[in-house]
This record gives sequence, C-alpha cells and structure tokens, in this order.
Amino acid sequence: MIRDSDGRLDYERVILLLVLGVAGLLRFSGLRQGIPFSVGIDEPEVMERAVRMMKTADFNPRFFDYPSLYMYMETTVAVFRFLAGAMTGRWAALAQTTTADYYLWGRMLTAALGTSTIALLYAAGRRWGREVALLSAAMLAVMPLHVRESHFTLTDVPTTFFVTLAFLLTLRARERGTTRAFVFAGIASGLAAATKYNGVVVMLIPFMAAAALDGATPRRRVRLLAAIAVAAFLAFLAAAPYTFLDLPNFLNQFARLASEYRLRPANAEPQWSIYLKHLRIALGWSGSLLVMTGLAVGVYRSVRGPDRIRWAMPVAFAVAYFYFVSNQSLVFARYLLPIVPFLSLAGAWGVMALAELAAAGISMPVVRRAAIVALILVALVPAGTSAFAFNWNASKVWTTEQAYDWLVQRVPAQSKVVIETRIILLPPQYRTEYVKQLRLKPLDEYAAKETDYLVASSEIFGRFLNDPRSYPAEYAAYTTLFRETQEVARFVPTSQHPGPELRILKVPR
Repeated sequence: MIRDSDGRLDYERVILLLVLGVAGLLRFSGLRQGIPFSVGIDEPEVMERAVRMMKTADFNPRFFDYPSLYMYMETTVAVFRFLAGAMTGRWAALAQTTTADYYLWGRMLTAALGTSTIALLYAAGRRWGREVALLSAAMLAVMPLHVRESHFTLTDVPTTFFVTLAFLLTLRARERGTTRAFVFAGIASGLAAATKYNGVVVMLIPFMAAAALDGATPRRRVRLLAAIAVAAFLAFLAAAPYTFLDLPNFLNQFARLASEYRLRPANAEPQWSIYLKHLRIALGWSGSLLVMTGLAVGVYRSVRGPDRIRWAMPVAFAVAYFYFVSNQSLVFARYLLPIVPFLSLAGAWGVMALAELAAAGISMPVVRRAAIVALILVALVPAGTSAFAFNWNASKVWTTEQAYDWLVQRVPAQSKVVIETRIILLPPQYRTEYVKQLRLKPLDEYAAKETDYLVASSEIFGRFLNDPRSYPAEYAAYTTLFRETQEVARFVPTSQHPGPELRILKVPR
C-alpha cells in the first residue's frame, strides 16, 4: 500500500500516514480528562440531548442554539456505546445509564472527525502540489487550537470537517464541471450549516466556483448556482428537520440567540483584535508570519493568476468568515476553527514562496530543499510543542478531579453545594447550584437557603485577591467570605496537578 506502481517506496504516502498518525495521537489521547466531573462548558448541551433522544426516540432537540446534525451523530454513537456495554454486562437497561457513560465515545467521534479533516485538507492541497498538500496537513495536524477542541463534544470541529469537505468537493466540481459534482458540494455546505449555523458561510466557495466556471454559459452558471442552493437547503432540512417541524420554537430561540450575539459591552476591545490574538496564539509568531505571507501570495495569485478562482476561493472564505465572526459579540477561540484548514493551506503557500525566494538565482536544488526543511521546522515545532504539552497536561490529575473526589467521598448525599461557575459537575444525588461569583450573595443568604458547602475557584476570585487596588469591593467581599466560612479543603495547582486553585468552604448555620 505504500509502494508506487514500480514497486518503489511511495514517500508521499509514508509521510501522509505519519502525519495522520501524529494527528490521531494528539486528538485521541487524553480524551478521558474531566469526565464526568468537569466536562467542557457546552458539552452537556449536546450530550444530554443526544442521550435523551436515544432513551425516548423523541428526535426533537427542543434546543436550537445549535442545529441538530451533530446531536444526531452523537445519538448514533450513544446507541453503539450502549450495545457494547450491554454485551459486556455493564448494564441491562437504558435506565441504568447516565450521560456520563457516553462522553468518552462522544469525544472519540469528535477526535475522528478532527483527524479526518487533515486527510481532507491533504486531498484539497494536492491541487497546489504534493509539498503544499503534505505541509498544510502537517500544520493542521499539530495546530494547538484544533488539537484541543478535538477533545470535546462540541460542534466546532465537526463543522470544520464539513467545511473542508465542501471545499474539497468544490475543487473536484470545478475539475469535472458536472451538475452532479456541484450538487455534492452543495450538500456538504448544507451539512456544515446543519452542524453549526455559521457553517453556512462556506456556501461562498461553491457559489464562486459555479459563477466562474470556465466555458459555461450564463444560463448554465445560474442553473449551477440554483442546484447548489437547493442541494444545500435539502441537506440542511434532512439533517436538522425540527428547524422547520418545530418552527415557532426555532424562531424564538434563534431570535434570542441573535440578540445575545448583538450585545456589545461598552469600551470593549474590538472582536477582530481579540480573534487576531487567538490566531497568533494558535499559530505562534513564526506560523503567523508564514500564514500572512501565504495569504499575500494567495491574494496576488487571485488577481494575476493563472487559475485565479482556485486561489481566490480559500482566501475569500477565510476573509469572509473572519469578518462574520468578528461582528458577533460573543468571542470564543473555537469559533475560528472553520478557517484553520485554510490558514494551514496559506501557511504552506508561505513556506513554498519563501523557499523559492531563498533559492532565487541559485541552481542548486539542495538549497531549496534546505530552505523548505528550515521553514517546515519553524512552522511545526512551536505548534507541535504546544499541542503535545496540552495532551501531557490532560493526562494528569487536575485540581478539579481532586476536589470532585473529596466532595463525593466526604460530603453526604442531598447536601446543598454552591459552586462558582460550572468548574465541577456533581452527581444528581447532590443539590447543586452554580453561580458566576460567590461574592454576589451575602453569607446569610446562603445559610438561609440551607447551603452546606461553597466551592470557590481562583479563575474567579484570583484576579481580585491578586490586585486589591483595582478591585477593592471584590477583594473585600471575598476576604470576608473566606473569613466567615470554614475552609475544609484547598487544592492548589502544581506541575503534577494543573488547574485552578479550589477552596471548599463549609457554611456555618
């Protein structure tokens, strides 16, 4: 399988397998971290509905912050997880399982989609040559942002998979020029939108390809545009049917969601600036410079050609999508994931352009190869180091796990525990309440509501205690709270136990 038709070793395929192996290792290792006590903040939004669908056969999510395709995918995985558990004697009925039993397999689905995205990017990058294809795949394989988000049951990595699939199918549609090929690109675009609404921006890519198809008449181009739009709509309808079957509920929730994204705090840093910082962290300084160089090359080739539309599609999508998310008030680094494959492609363009520049005027191929190797190391080593560090930390026992174990072992069932943020998720036998900041209520109010324990997190109180001059009121409130309660346990982060500092406080009655 790794030899060409002449029986020689196919080095391109060997390198691709190594890249995919590294990508899979980074994405599948450490998946158990935080289960079930400290899963990602939005993971329950997907998993609880997926498990409910499996247990009730009611496929209306009644939740439209996300479309339902990924929930249905997780429901399918949950079915297989239950069957596997039943065959090994772990449980004999659905009622014996909880959502926590399905998180690991759910995360494995995300990791598989994340790893598969690297293969899709490689296939797309082949249009620019094998060096660009392999390098862009390698850059995405070790990109810390994509590696980290591939560990959670969230919609951003699956959306990125379908966006990259739509890009690949559009490139093939341009080469084949058939309506059927463009319809497949439209279907992939609809599936991207059915995974997360912002995936609809990828429609720009097949639309551009159809509108600029070589040799097509204006009428054929209009027909292709219509075919893409209809295919995308039908795919969205099939993958998220209750968007229409439960239309009033969808419209109400969508309007509420849209209003949240429009809220802009006064004097806040512009969203585009925050996202650029996130990208700089994800790419590193060296990677950022290579991506900027590659985007400049892409813009130039989009204007001067040859084959301008092939260069214009990834550049136009990256710019359009960045503009789209930068005009929303809610800012999370993972929202940038759909453009990460395109930035990896641009980074590969940048490496090749700089290598050609370094070897300009020199007829020795070894100089060009040496320049490429040096630039590859610059592009991959910092990002890869960061990605491996994330997985290394994920394999450790975090302070959240220490605090969770202490609570379930020492706090009686039915005790009321108030936790700052959703940093720890307790089993249902506890009366758990989550608050943004413990200081927002006086201690008397906690006692009046029969609260037994408070859990304070340094992610909240840390900045107040560390800078009392800037936060005098907050500092006073937390020091008073800590003084008037009994601290029964404290978990301080170390090199072996990362995480926030957590203090467990007993409320006096």
